[in-house]
Amino acid sequence: MSILKTKELSKIGYTNDKARSLVINIISKHYKHHTKTEIIDLLTLILKQPEDYIQDEIVGKIAETLINRPKQLNFNTYTLLQETGMLKIYGGKEIDHGAKKQMENTMALPIVVQGALMPDAHTGYGLPIGGVLATSNAVIPYAVGVDIGCRMALSIIGESDSFFKRYSHQMKVALKELTHFGMEGSLSKPANHDILDSPLFGETELLKRLQGKAARQLGTSGSGNHFVEFGEIELFEGNDLGLLPGKYMGLLSHSGSRGLGANIAQYYTKIAMDSCKLPSEVARMAWLDMDKAAGQEYWLSMNLAGDYAKACHDVIHQSLLKSLGIEALAKVENHHNFAWKDTLLDGREVIVHRKGATPAHQGELGIIPGSMTTAAYLVRGKGIANSLYSASHGAGRAMSRSKAKDSTTASDLKKVLSKAGVTLIGGSVEESPKAYKDIEKIMAAQTDLVEVQGKFKPRIVRMNKD
Repeated sequence: MSILKTKELSKIGYTNDKARSLVINIISKHYKHHTKTEIIDLLTLILKQPEDYIQDEIVGKIAETLINRPKQLNFNTYTLLQETGMLKIYGGKEIDHGAKKQMENTMALPIVVQGALMPDAHTGYGLPIGGVLATSNAVIPYAVGVDIGCRMALSIIGESDSFFKRYSHQMKVALKELTHFGMEGSLSKPANHDILDSPLFGETELLKRLQGKAARQLGTSGSGNHFVEFGEIELFEGNDLGLLPGKYMGLLSHSGSRGLGANIAQYYTKIAMDSCKLPSEVARMAWLDMDKAAGQEYWLSMNLAGDYAKACHDVIHQSLLKSLGIEALAKVENHHNFAWKDTLLDGREVIVHRKGATPAHQGELGIIPGSMTTAAYLVRGKGIANSLYSASHGAGRAMSRSKAKDSTTASDLKKVLSKAGVTLIGGSVEESPKAYKDIEKIMAAQTDLVEVQGKFKPRIVRMNKD
């Protein structure tokens, strides 16, 4: 006889590695003189009625693996769809081929209803950065991303340009002493916030273990493109904040949920991948059913991570403003790595994942930054259904961090900063302005999605020294 291969066993229904290995060993030893058809028929019968073979001296061990297989029973293998839902691409000329291909692959998942690609999109892990995905009753941890609840927060302060001239030294000192950047570490004085008392930390064993890390990292920022910066914002006539048009001082921050979100993402992505097997090109886009325990646990954990990310920004803004003796007139903030329950125009309820995209429902305010020397924009959403009520979350990278590091020197960066009148504390050439797309082109590509209500210019920028 010819020995059965693992692929043939998978087609029959033997998808567990241990069971397949056992089958091959037993068949090769005890069924040498049987035809392949006879063996397949026998294995199919064992698979359907393992109880009937449990006492058999030869194949009983195979039957045992099938009776005691709770994990295997929850295991599903999926193929990609040939016809997919609607995908709308904004600013396609600014988007690299890799990001478009990633998005097209993801659109073929059987749970996906609709998708959109923002003009700042670039290749990411799993779902491209700038990708928006609507799914049916399922959440994809990896489509939300590792930095759950990564967000922008803008405080508008009733001070003018003269404040920068008089207090620039104090502002720099405050940024150095009251912020912390990087993978680990904490503020010199531990921060406090009501989020640490949330009962949700007691809902799962994972969250219980992460509560201590969350307390240590509260009020800190990550590495990479995360920042805290003071600048000048010009508000336009008729802005939704109800403030007079003109120039104000602004405090803008960008960071997420730190180790809390990263651990939640890794933990539930593994659960999803263990129970939902997909082709290799989309393997990490495995999902969790919202009607099952794991899906509900992730949803609860994701929302806690989002609230924690907001708390980190609250601490940053409150401590900096208090140290300078100033108060905010208004604050605008929003997530851009998150999933929300929403309803499409046809009435279907979906889960909308935004991996590096700003929510832009009708009348919803958001912030779209450029780079350390270019403008950020205060925007008001227009509620466009084709974009899944979304807009870009920034300018988007034009080159990878490694490429930026190889093509830019510290001297070049200093010249760019000097020309723009920006002071940088920390930072690195990996986040050089030329590593990013032109924010003006990105904004021009999404005039259908948002209305600009204000323009922010960075003056003193604090980032991680990577």
